[in-house]
Amino acid sequence: MTWAGLLLADASPCLRLLVLKELLARKDSDPEVRELENLREKDSIVSYLLALQSGEGFWNRISTAGSPPGGKIHATSQALITLGYLGFDAEHTAVKRGVEYLFSKQRRDGSWPLPGMWERETPTSKGYTMIPLQTALPLRGVAACGQSGDSRAERAYDWLVSQRLEDGSWPTGLAGDVLGGVAGYRRLPNTQWGCRTNTTAALVCLALHPKRRSDPEAQRALDLLLGRETRERQALGFEVARNIGAEPARGFLTYHAKFDVALVLDLCWRVGADIGDPRVADMLSYLRQVQGPYGQWEYLPRPEVTRWLTFDILRSLSHMDESGKWVTLEPRTRFRAYPKKRKRY
Repeated sequence: MTWAGLLLADASPCLRLLVLKELLARKDSDPEVRELENLREKDSIVSYLLALQSGEGFWNRISTAGSPPGGKIHATSQALITLGYLGFDAEHTAVKRGVEYLFSKQRRDGSWPLPGMWERETPTSKGYTMIPLQTALPLRGVAACGQSGDSRAERAYDWLVSQRLEDGSWPTGLAGDVLGGVAGYRRLPNTQWGCRTNTTAALVCLALHPKRRSDPEAQRALDLLLGRETRERQALGFEVARNIGAEPARGFLTYHAKFDVALVLDLCWRVGADIGDPRVADMLSYLRQVQGPYGQWEYLPRPEVTRWLTFDILRSLSHMDESGKWVTLEPRTRFRAYPKKRKRY
């Protein structure tokens, strides 16, 4: 049996629909496509989320696994990320209400407030006054559902881009005028203050925008991210698992603590990196090595995510080419999250 038969045998109508449309190029008029579109809301992932949405359009802190630190804003963002990943857009009433709730909490400058005790309208001397994630997470929820072109979303993009460092990365944050430190697990190669969590979160938002995905800001961020050439097999597919609710959506600065090669590959085709980049070519070689005997990639911590991960990787591979338009300026350097300190004597 090939991967097509295995994926189309899955119980999820959302997965089967995505396979038909994005891997097998079935048109909207296809009878099987139309049948699955009518069944999407009966998918257990979807029905669970729709049942938890409040009358005001938000999802609250305890409604999604992992207790997101930003309360309703981040819980709603994660719910929209899931629904967008499953193929829903703002034409669906629940999605539209969720998007409007997020926009109702947006600040005038385009950002969203910092979560919990850090929420401040004006800078103070205590704690962080800006963390790019405060806007990247809700903006991703909006963009995942196809609303990246909304004028309110564009203001959020402008704010997010304005927080970049000179080297093209995004920092941990600011406490007044002071840059926040970068823990080893969040380090990026070839940047001193760049934070991998914040840079990845910002890049995901840019990659979901039809025009900004090919802008220099997105290309530079991806170039930096590709510099971390680690291969963490246990983390392969973590982002997909979180997108469908199989992994908890918790953490803030730890949101992208795991380095997921499948997520990086997804960003590659969206931003435009091709197999002419040796780092991308090596990543594809690694994926071929860990591919299972039936053409699938197993998510080791939760095997039930395997078919979803297989779809995600196959979708990325179907968009990869060797156009020669992608140009990298970063040297290939050996990366260590926690480099050994030189002894004084």
